[in-house]
Amino acid sequence: MSELYDTPESPRMTRAVQWLLALNIGVYFLQLTLFGPDAVYSALALDPARFPGNWWTVATYMFVHAWLAHLAFNMFTLWMFGPRLEHAWGTRMFVQFYLWCGLGGGIAHLLFAQHSSVIGASGAISGVLVAYALRWPDEEVYLFGVIPMKSRWLILALLVMNIIFALSPGSRIDWTAHLGGMAFGWIFLKLYSMGGINRVRGWVSAVPDESEDMPRAVPRGRPPMRDRSSGVDEVVERSNAVILRESKPLQHVPRQETTKEYAARVNRVLDKISQHGIESLTRDERRLLEEMSRKLRDE
Repeated sequence: MSELYDTPESPRMTRAVQWLLALNIGVYFLQLTLFGPDAVYSALALDPARFPGNWWTVATYMFVHAWLAHLAFNMFTLWMFGPRLEHAWGTRMFVQFYLWCGLGGGIAHLLFAQHSSVIGASGAISGVLVAYALRWPDEEVYLFGVIPMKSRWLILALLVMNIIFALSPGSRIDWTAHLGGMAFGWIFLKLYSMGGINRVRGWVSAVPDESEDMPRAVPRGRPPMRDRSSGVDEVVERSNAVILRESKPLQHVPRQETTKEYAARVNRVLDKISQHGIESLTRDERRLLEEMSRKLRDE
């Protein structure tokens, strides 16, 4: 996986991942030194018998771990897969996604494993793995750090394993929390796709081909919905308004290029970002976004 982080576009460590690592390790240190495991479990573990009285534990349980190997495996997985997602999405969206998946793991435990309490970040981590596989399905990863396979097959293998173990009695690991994190991760991504970059791409594709007769005023109607979790989305939304207002092509667009042809170029760049991430853009494609950004700042 090291090749994924050797470029400036994919840093090995990002802000949210760094803080999540520090928080999980810090809680484990405190339970070993100042407070003891029993006190930490009592205050922070998610126990269906005490819920909803201890309502906060549906969030705090994901920052507590039972033993060192439990903590090390979860934090290593977060370190391996989290930074690239955070770099692609932005810190705010990544944190929202992580907590949402952890919440899904807690809800799944409350619904299907009410016989015991649960701790650990595995539900949130499982959601991160699902998101990684959906965004980069053909990346080569390693099952158990040994068996090479594409990320899509890794997630499928983990899903099958979790289902089998969840149906097997007597396990110390709450596999239902893993499945809940995966399910909530998938739901989050599906909901986001309904209003994110795909909607912007639809607006760009709908620009008419009558550049000489287009009105200067923006047509009435509902303005595009902004998705503040992605800087590229916001730039493209504003660029659509510029295209609609201008009766002639922008200065940096060749004179012979129509408005629809220019919009098609933007559309292709958006499609590439959606499928492969912003780091996959060529120099010319990045220049197109940079020129549009400068145009918007000069308004």
